Amino acid sequence: MEISQQAGWCKKPASPMNTRVALEAVRNTAWTIVLLTSAAVMGASGISRVSANLGHSTVMTCPNRTNISMVTWKINPKTGHQCTLAYLIDKDWTEKNSCSDRINWRSRPDWDQALEIQQVGKADEGNYTCEVVNADGNFHRLYHLTVLVAPRMALYCDDHGNSVCEAETVKPAAEISWVPESNSTPRADSHGNGTVTVVSRFAARSTNAKNPTCIVSHATLNETKSINCSSRKLPFVCSVSCLALCSCTKTSVTLA
Repeated sequence: MEISQQAGWCKKPASPMNTRVALEAVRNTAWTIVLLTSAAVMGASGISRVSANLGHSTVMTCPNRTNISMVTWKINPKTGHQCTLAYLIDKDWTEKNSCSDRINWRSRPDWDQALEIQQVGKADEGNYTCEVVNADGNFHRLYHLTVLVAPRMALYCDDHGNSVCEAETVKPAAEISWVPESNSTPRADSHGNGTVTVVSRFAARSTNAKNPTCIVSHATLNETKSINCSSRKLPFVCSVSCLALCSCTKTSVTLA
């Protein structure tokens, strides 16, 4: 009796070369999917830009996930070495590598993974990344920290009796304006130590302008100060921490 062989029951074995080519194609496809997924996650999360006043404290938090097995903070300052904080939940084990005493967990990392920086300094500027791990994967939150310094402000009268207003700070530079409006354009001078001094000399648009007021605006300012500047050219220097008001006359020096 003849036994017929249906088509498709037996196939010719693939050659080793074809097998390697197929495996390489699958591997490349897998890596492409991983890279595209990583790019999508980074694009969705992005970098949170935060700022802190010099000498103050600031806090940064981690992604909100449950059943965390590990959390790691990676800190890359603009200057200096990278530092890391790590915590393994199941082993109740912490590690701190090359971090300042001012940089630490806000509380117990087993229930609060936030990072706190006390007495923020200019050297703390840079990138901060929190990575948490659980059964669903690795999750990241990225920050870029900028440290703000309140301007030092000086208001005085020059030899010609004109009001001169100066504001010195690190970047971003302060902004100076006048009330009533002035015809002059502020001048910004950058220095080697990273500071910027903005100087503005009041030039009245009319002869009726009296007691001009200098307005210094900066992200760190939240106080208002006023002074009167006499013809004795005695400068008043104040460290102001949103808005500073100074008026210049030729009679006396007083504090509002």
